[in-house]
Amino acid sequence: MVWRDSDLDITPGNVYAHSKQSAGPSQRQFTRMSNPRPNRRGLFLAAFLLLAAIAALCADVPIATAVQGMKHELDPGVWTKACLACLNALNIFEPFGHGLGIVVVVIVLHQLDRNRRWAIPRVLACALGSGLAADFVKLTIIRCRPYGLQFPFAGQVWETFGDWWPIFGVGSKSQSFPSAHTATAIGLAAALIWLYPQGRRLFIVLAVLVGCQRIAAGAHYASDVLVGAAIGCLVSTLLLNVGRLPTWFERWERQHWRRKPVSLPSKDSATPTRAIERPPLA
Repeated sequence: MVWRDSDLDITPGNVYAHSKQSAGPSQRQFTRMSNPRPNRRGLFLAAFLLLAAIAALCADVPIATAVQGMKHELDPGVWTKACLACLNALNIFEPFGHGLGIVVVVIVLHQLDRNRRWAIPRVLACALGSGLAADFVKLTIIRCRPYGLQFPFAGQVWETFGDWWPIFGVGSKSQSFPSAHTATAIGLAAALIWLYPQGRRLFIVLAVLVGCQRIAAGAHYASDVLVGAAIGCLVSTLLLNVGRLPTWFERWERQHWRRKPVSLPSKDSATPTRAIERPPLA
C-alpha cells in the first residue's frame, strides 16, 4: 500500500507519527521537512550569547585563577580535593565536542535509525561547520589559554589577548578564543534536536557540560565558551532554518528519499510495512 503525498506529514522527529494514529494517515499536507517558516530563534540566541560573552570578560580572570589555584595547591584540603574530582569528572563529556563524538553519533544514527540516514550529511555539516568556523576565528586573534598564564596571574583580562591576524604564526597555547569544542557541541546538539526533538533536554545538557569541561580543564575562559556557543547557534541556524542552505539540503534529502523509500512500521505488527515515498520536486 502506497499513501498519497497529500496524506503524509513527515518531518524530522515525526517519522513514526503515523504508526501512533488509529484512524489512518494525518490529513495535514506534506510541505517541508523543516519548518515551513524560517525559525530565527537561533539567531537571537547567538546574539544573546555574544552579549553574555562581553559581560563575562570581567569574570574570566577570577574564574581561571580559581581553577588554576586549586590545581597548583601544594597541600589541598578535603574541599579542594572534592572540587578537583568534580572538575576531572567533566572530562567524560569532552568527546561530545570533538570528532570522536561526531563519529559515534553518526555510526549510531546510521545503524539504529535507518529511516533517518538521510539526515547524516546535515548533522555532519552542523557539527563540523560550527567547529571549523570557530577555528577560523582562532586565526584572527591571539589569546593565551588559562593554563598558559604565569600563575599567580595578577594582570587584567585585556592582557590575555594578543595581536590580530596571527594566522598560523602561533601554537595552540595562544588559541584560546573562541572554544571550538563548545561550538562543535552546540552545532551537534542543534542538529540532534532538529532530528530528535524529544531528546532536546539531553542534548542541551551535553553541550553545556562540554563548555563547563573546557573551563575546568583550563583550556578556555568563560567568554571563549560563550562565543563558541554563539558560533554554533549561528552556523546550525543557517544550516537548519534560515537562508538558502536548508533549501539546498532539503532538495538533496528529497532526492535521496525517492531513491530509497522509507518504511514506517504500522501500529499492528501483523500488518505489512507501508512504503513511503517522497513527492517529486516542483
